[in-house]
Amino acid sequence: MTAFDGGMTAETPTAALLDRASAARAAGDFRTCLEAADAALRQDGRNLMALILKGDALAGLGDARAGASFHGMALNLAARTPPPAALIPELRRVQQAQADNARRFEAELRQGLAARGFDPETSSDRFAWSLDLMTGRRRLYHQQPKFYLFPGLSQVEFQSRADLSWLAGVEAAAPAIRRELEALLAEPALFAPYVEDRANRPRTAQAGMLENPDWSAVFLWKDGVEVPAIAARCPETMKALAGVPLSRVPGRSPSILFSRLAAGARIPPHHGLINTRLICHLPLVAPPGSWFRVGSDVRQWEEGKAWAFDDTVEHEAWNDSGQDRTILIFDVWKPELTEEERGLVRALFDAIDAAGGATPKLGT
Repeated sequence: MTAFDGGMTAETPTAALLDRASAARAAGDFRTCLEAADAALRQDGRNLMALILKGDALAGLGDARAGASFHGMALNLAARTPPPAALIPELRRVQQAQADNARRFEAELRQGLAARGFDPETSSDRFAWSLDLMTGRRRLYHQQPKFYLFPGLSQVEFQSRADLSWLAGVEAAAPAIRRELEALLAEPALFAPYVEDRANRPRTAQAGMLENPDWSAVFLWKDGVEVPAIAARCPETMKALAGVPLSRVPGRSPSILFSRLAAGARIPPHHGLINTRLICHLPLVAPPGSWFRVGSDVRQWEEGKAWAFDDTVEHEAWNDSGQDRTILIFDVWKPELTEEERGLVRALFDAIDAAGGATPKLGT
């Protein structure tokens, strides 16, 4: 049978071809369904129903992968232009079928890799990430610094602990650091909103965080300058950070602070200013239900367990617990930057200041 047998001609209306393909699909005649759907697509290559029918026909003939590609095209087109109401049930069915197929494919793929030696807990983190991207478990996020991009640095969300030999030492000091924090928490007036209104900068809403006490901080160092009255009260904290490669840019970084997020509060998605550093968190008061997302990686803070992340990748935080969450935050150089490059970054910002350039504070 050809595409124009059984009463079909080159002039057969699209609607008639779709009716024929639908009837053939219902009867399980996937060959006729395919021929009629192909004829309809020659008349209108973006016809949603024709794409769905061709996908169904190919799947019915045993080529599920090819069928999924036509179903996927139909879903993509429908996402860009609102489809006719009559097609909504068909699109929902196809969407569910695509999700089911994706789950089956991923399960089979992971089983096959496991049989060939892959273990997501011990094998290459980068390969595990690539697998998550390919199967749709994770979305790809990029560095998007708001002010300065140093090209060629690795795209990471959370930095591997293997690159941060000093991190375990900071974690070991967590009990002593928490004792110093508790003394500060006993004086709530020491904490001020993290996003502050600066008279020399335009006043913006900052997604509701400007001067919002739900996200507050007390600084030991701020914008590259020690806050002596607070740092002197936290000798164990400063001792723990003595061997850390803090990102030192005079007048801008490091910042070292205790950051408090109130119960029920949320810090909206945002990006940092420069990609030459990592932001480090040491959770000190971290009730279950306090969460953090960097790119596609969502983690729950755990007391005493630190991490470092690239804040130029979109990130956000929320505290769904019934208690405040408080962490130590500080910024360090990215490990792949050479000493020369770190010096040149410092020189860049020094030159900006000398030229009178209006650049934002780096913050954390």
